[in-house]
Amino acid sequence: MIKPIITILFYISIFFNSNLMCDENNKELKIGLLAPFSGVYKNLGESLLLSTQLALSELNNKKIIIIPRDSGSNDKEKLNIAIQEIISSGAKIIIGPPDSEDFEEIKKYKDTIFISLSNKESKIENNIISIGISLESQIKTIEDFIIKQKKKKTIIMYPKNDYTKFIDERIKLTKLKNYKIFKYNPDPKVLTGEIEKLTNYSQRKRNLRSRIAILEDKDDEASKRELLRLEQKYTLGKVNFDSVIIIDFGNSLKSVLASLVFSDVNEEDVLFTTVNQWFDESIFYENSVKSLYYPSIDFANFKKHNNKYYKTFQLYPNEITILAYDALGLIYYVWNKNNKINSINDFFLKEKIKGKIGSFNFNEKKVTQELKIYKAENKKFKEF
Repeated sequence: MIKPIITILFYISIFFNSNLMCDENNKELKIGLLAPFSGVYKNLGESLLLSTQLALSELNNKKIIIIPRDSGSNDKEKLNIAIQEIISSGAKIIIGPPDSEDFEEIKKYKDTIFISLSNKESKIENNIISIGISLESQIKTIEDFIIKQKKKKTIIMYPKNDYTKFIDERIKLTKLKNYKIFKYNPDPKVLTGEIEKLTNYSQRKRNLRSRIAILEDKDDEASKRELLRLEQKYTLGKVNFDSVIIIDFGNSLKSVLASLVFSDVNEEDVLFTTVNQWFDESIFYENSVKSLYYPSIDFANFKKHNNKYYKTFQLYPNEITILAYDALGLIYYVWNKNNKINSINDFFLKEKIKGKIGSFNFNEKKVTQELKIYKAENKKFKEF
């Protein structure tokens, strides 16, 4: 635990001293960094700072000055003090905060631009641009994939929790023509029963028993072969959908997948998709589904960033730190293009921006990412 704390203090010292030494040059690009260097999320703060340092070293421009400040963890007072210190140091643009819960606070600083790493909102609103992998971008990518796979009946599944209303609003934007929404209880004890009803499991099981009973009374070779085949099955009859979109993560996602498999949903008939999992390798070992598809950032770039991060700092990065890397690149691109950044309008770019995560666009006051579809299969992530 001592090494990460020393590392943070060391880099804060470097950035802060560089800022003081170069303060007289009015052509500098000063960028604040709001990150939780204290509290329960301090490891995330360290990771964001070091990823920003990687981007800064690659840009190799001494006119870029990073001003990092501790925003704390769910601490409004510390957040405001940090913002005020950054602004007083001459920065008009800030990377952070990583959490959308702080948006109401940062809206007060109308003359300051915030490049947030949150994925909750794709809209460019007031003085905030969120470059996190938005649910809107993920759903759009999945929709395109399902349509290309010629699937006609989709179930969109997500849990009943604090984010249900947020997901409801995003689902309204879908362009799928024939879909149904299924909201489930995240409690595994309740979940299995709910999915059994969704898949008509009991009736399909009765269908199998009835057919086996009929075949047992027959003596012809065709009936014997069919009986042998049915004795290897758990149910008889297909479910009333050919694709699922599961908007869930971690153990809750794995419970849903396990319940679908338990209910004998055949992967040959149903396409299994979910949202961005940040290449979580535990899917390989705890997932009951053999082929699971989901949208995500560029996997090759993700690996390269993580490998370089580890080689440089001897630490493993938090997965979202690649967004901090791209945030700095985006700011530098706009500043270098215009020789200045006056307002948030400077970020309404017509061209695509290519970053480590892939390409993203700024259209209709929204940030949308062009994501790729990956398949988790045979303990590997494969681009589809």
